[in-house]
Amino acid sequence: MIAHPMCATDCLPESNFRDLRLRTIFDCFKWDPQVQDSSVLAPFAITIPEKAWRELASMAERLAAETIAGEDRILSNTTLLSSLKLPRKLEKAIRCSTKIAAVPRVMRFDFHWTTEGWRISEVNSDVPGGFIEAQGFTGLVAEVFGLRTTGFPATAVARALIATADSAEPHVGFVHASAYTDDRQVMLFLARELEKLGGHAVLLDPSQIDWRREAAVARCSWFQGKLDALFRFFPAEWLPNLRRTCGWENYFANSHVQQCNPATALISQSKRFGILCPELRTLLPTWNSLLPPTHAVRKIDPRSADWVFKPALGRVGDGIGIAGITREKELREIHRSMSFFASEWVAQQRFQMIPVETPLGPQHVCLGVYTVNGLAAGIYGRCSASPIINHTARDVAVLLAADPQEVL
Repeated sequence: MIAHPMCATDCLPESNFRDLRLRTIFDCFKWDPQVQDSSVLAPFAITIPEKAWRELASMAERLAAETIAGEDRILSNTTLLSSLKLPRKLEKAIRCSTKIAAVPRVMRFDFHWTTEGWRISEVNSDVPGGFIEAQGFTGLVAEVFGLRTTGFPATAVARALIATADSAEPHVGFVHASAYTDDRQVMLFLARELEKLGGHAVLLDPSQIDWRREAAVARCSWFQGKLDALFRFFPAEWLPNLRRTCGWENYFANSHVQQCNPATALISQSKRFGILCPELRTLLPTWNSLLPPTHAVRKIDPRSADWVFKPALGRVGDGIGIAGITREKELREIHRSMSFFASEWVAQQRFQMIPVETPLGPQHVCLGVYTVNGLAAGIYGRCSASPIINHTARDVAVLLAADPQEVL
C-alpha cells in the first residue's frame, strides 16, 4: 500500500491554542469558532510533503481547465444542459446567458486520500468559501510551528480582481447575504486583502445594485457609483428568490460587468455535472480519472452502502446519505426526498478514505485545493471522525512538511 501522504502534528499547547483562537476571531474575522459546544478549529496541523502538494496543484489546475471546457460544451448543447435538471428559472437564465470574458474564476476541488490514491468528491465552482481558515487561521498555525503554508488563496483572489478591472484602484462590490454573519466575515476578510493591494471594497447585498446595460452601479448610503468588478458570495440557486427589481438575471447575462464567479458556474457546481463526465470524456480526462462514477439515483438501490447520495445543489456536505453512516432517521428522510424529487439528487460510488492518525484519534481529512484563474492557490483543510465531512467538521491548517535538511 502507498504510504499516506498526510501526517498530523502534536497538539498545540493549550495556552498557545487559546491565543491563536482569539487571534483568529479578532484578526481574521472568524466569528464562529465553534459549533454548539465543540471547537471547529483543530488544535493540530496536517502536514504534506512538497511533492504531494505539487501533485495536488497539478491535478487541480488540470481540473480547472477541464471544468471551464465542460461548462462551455454544456452551454452550447441544450440537451446536455437539460440533463442537469436545474430549476426552471435557472435553466432559462443559463440558456439566455452570455459569455462573461476575462473574469477571475475561483474554484475549490475537494481531494481525499483513499485506498486508490487521490480522489475528488466535487468542485465548489460557484461560491467557494473557506478563505479565512485557509489563509488566516492556517497562517497563524504556520507561525507557531515554523512551517510554510501551501499558498494564500484570499490574496490570489484580490490580485485577480484588481488585475481584471480597468481601474488601477478599482471599486469591487462584494455581493453577499449581508444578514448572515458567516457570509459577512468572509467578505470582510477578502475586502481587507483587496484594500491592502490598493483596491476599494464595497460590501453590499444584491438589492443594492442598479444594473445598467454596461455597468453595475452601487446604490447604498456608503457608496454611490460604478463598480469595476463584482465578487459574488451569494449562491446562484438563491438568485431567483430575489425581487425582480434586483435584476438577478444580470449575474448570468451581463457581459459588460466583470464578475467573479459568473452565475453560469452553477453548471459545474451541480453534482449532476459528474453524470455528464463520461459523455464529455475527451474534454474531461482528469475528472473521469479522479471522480467516482456518478449516476441518477433511480438506477441505484438506496439501501446500498456502496453509494453516497448527495443533493445536486447541496453545499458544505449537508444532506449526504450513506447507509451505515448517516443517522437512520435522517437517511429515511433522504430516501423519501429521492423518491419524490429524484432529479435533485445524485448517487456517487463510495470510495474508501484512509484516515490520518491525529491527537484526537483517526480523522478523515478533506483537502480543498483552490485554483484562481486556473492556478493552484492553497488548501482549505477539514477533518472529521466521520467519513461525512460537513458543517460539523473541524477546520485544520494544512502545512508543508519540513525539509529533512532544514531540520538538520
